[in-house]
Amino acid sequence: MSEPSSLLAVFAHPDDESLWAGGVIARHAAAGARTAVVTATWAAGTHRAAELADATRALGAGEPLLLGYADARVPESAPGRPRLLDAPLDEAVGALVAHLRRFRPRIVVTHDAYGGLTGHPDHVHTHRVTALAVHAAAHERLYPEAGAPWRAGALYLATHPHSAVDTLTGFAAAGRALRTVPDEWVAAAADVRPWLEQKWAGVQAHRSEVARGAAPGLLASLPAADRERLLGTEWYMRYDGVATDTAGGIANELTG
Repeated sequence: MSEPSSLLAVFAHPDDESLWAGGVIARHAAAGARTAVVTATWAAGTHRAAELADATRALGAGEPLLLGYADARVPESAPGRPRLLDAPLDEAVGALVAHLRRFRPRIVVTHDAYGGLTGHPDHVHTHRVTALAVHAAAHERLYPEAGAPWRAGALYLATHPHSAVDTLTGFAAAGRALRTVPDEWVAAAADVRPWLEQKWAGVQAHRSEVARGAAPGLLASLPAADRERLLGTEWYMRYDGVATDTAGGIANELTG
């Protein structure tokens, strides 16, 4: 294609974008694609929102877009705002529809229905909100105040196949419940090692998560070879029902 694709990544928390899709984001940005990140929780002015901005710049995605809801477990993440889980669903979907219609992405990437490996409730709810918003954005009579309709070419769900469990033993050793999917459900496996430097810079930008020993901190404690093994491949399922005529071509764009 003469013009690079456009990719919008929608994730629950600051650091999710780098951990689960940082390589694909960096790959698209390096190719000259329009690339952006929407984060559902944490508000502007908080320390994690500032770290997120550093991470998205490292990935080449510019300034992050914030829905500004509170993290389910950290009420101070968005003072005066409801938790994402408590916000009216119609409100959250409409807020994301507005971002979709402004950015007009060809590809949207978000959490899978499990909410990824850990099943965090914010991840699961962000999946639901994104799936609804991608469909709603295409319909002119839904959320007319959010702008002209836009139909994304594909929605991909960041996931992990059952066969990756051995690779993820570092997370299992930390007592994390691993939620993986059958290998045949995976539509795209992206080798992101060429963009691992940018992806790792994005992960490290979440300094408070490194310091408290969350996933970025766990990764920082590992030898470089083990980090590459954990971060060098990203897996995606394709969400059926968004578009069907260009599925193969879009999958090739996603994975390279």
